[in-house]
Amino acid sequence: MSAHPAKLWPAWVAGAAVDSGTVLDVHHPGDGSVVGSYVVPSPAQVEQAIAAAAAAKDSARSTTAAQRAAALQHVSQQLERRLDEAAWLITAENGKPIMWARAEAQRAVSTFRWAAEEARRFGGELQRLDTEPATKGRAAIIRRFPYGPVLGISPFNFPINLVAHKIAPAIAVGAPIVVKPAPATPLGALLLGELLAETDLPPGMWSVLPVGNDVAPSLVQDPRLPVISFTGSDVVGFAIQESAPRKHVTLELGGNAAAVLLADYASDADLDWAATRIATFGYYQAGQSCVAVQQVMIDASLLERFLPRLVAKVKALATGSPWDESTVVGPLISDSAAQRVELWIGEAVESGARVLAGGARSGTSIEPTLLIDVDPQSRVTTHEVFGPVVSVQVIEGLDDAIARVNSSRFGLQTGVFTHDIQAAFRAHRDLEVGGVIIGDVPSFRSDQMPYGGVKDSGSGREGLQAAMQDLTYERVLVLSDLDL
Repeated sequence: MSAHPAKLWPAWVAGAAVDSGTVLDVHHPGDGSVVGSYVVPSPAQVEQAIAAAAAAKDSARSTTAAQRAAALQHVSQQLERRLDEAAWLITAENGKPIMWARAEAQRAVSTFRWAAEEARRFGGELQRLDTEPATKGRAAIIRRFPYGPVLGISPFNFPINLVAHKIAPAIAVGAPIVVKPAPATPLGALLLGELLAETDLPPGMWSVLPVGNDVAPSLVQDPRLPVISFTGSDVVGFAIQESAPRKHVTLELGGNAAAVLLADYASDADLDWAATRIATFGYYQAGQSCVAVQQVMIDASLLERFLPRLVAKVKALATGSPWDESTVVGPLISDSAAQRVELWIGEAVESGARVLAGGARSGTSIEPTLLIDVDPQSRVTTHEVFGPVVSVQVIEGLDDAIARVNSSRFGLQTGVFTHDIQAAFRAHRDLEVGGVIIGDVPSFRSDQMPYGGVKDSGSGREGLQAAMQDLTYERVLVLSDLDL
């Protein structure tokens, strides 16, 4: 991976670069080095962005599908051309290992490409109404239209692809969007702004505002932004929803995802595959993913054969500098995040948990940690750890697993390792989650599929077509006296 010089990134207000004003530095989570700097929009410029989004409501809705698709395709193509730079930015500001940064950047390329394709398909429906004598000669055309300008608030853990999941569906449906990236990781969002500036979208259709979290409440309350799409913690997400009850709010809030290993998944190849996948995706990106494996539920009949495999895989994970091509587990986003995770591990051990691997902290890094005999009320079980910590539980069959997963206040995704088709359908029916992944970890996500949760994991869905539905409402046109 070639190095890229730290540079000053402009903010983007109503499609125009803001390259002077207050400047803040972005620091690498691993060593604290400055990896770039950015211009913070002034309060007047924030107001300009919101006013422009409101003023662009009609012009944005009137853009053609071809125009929106072309803009989205341009971003996809140019991002792919600058993939090396995008991956460098992700590792620089977020600290995730370069192997995962490349994967994220490539996913963002696909996210914009899928949005371009969905923009062309977002056509509506014709419904015959002459199903009763009284409605003879009538038909309905049902199309979807944007609620209005969108406020997109994105988190630090996927600083390009989760910004893409805010911007791309909004543009695809013709809705203006104001993006507020996470203060720790604004640079990826500003790169996307640079690419959007190369398109012919109406100027007020998009802004990227790298402002502090202290500005967020005023953005949330502004009536000119009637839609809020938020990804982040459940505490902040529900506070936003409660503070803006009349707005259309979609929330992607994370969870404490489980990987369930059922008794039929018993061959050596099965167990090796499950151990590899759980070890990789329990700790990828230092566990800072809302669908990272946090709980492993192993059928009692498999424990003696599976647990040594899992411990060995966890201990073998490569840690160290995120710039090293072989590193799988890098630093957390900040000292405070690492200290919190260390505290939670300590609490679990004090309550009787045994450490099978890892457990120690060094600066912003936590060793990949595997626990067993964890008190069910420990925070590493009941909360989202958002760190490289996985807890093992022993279960007695599918019923036990379903009861444990459903007892959580979260419900995002669950992975079930089984070959039993009946168990797969039963899990799909009875698990109170947004997605069930059969034969793999809960961390699997394809960016075009509906993605989101229930309960404290939020409401609404990401995934291009699903998000486009969320940002729009049905409007019916009834035609009369037709010769059907």
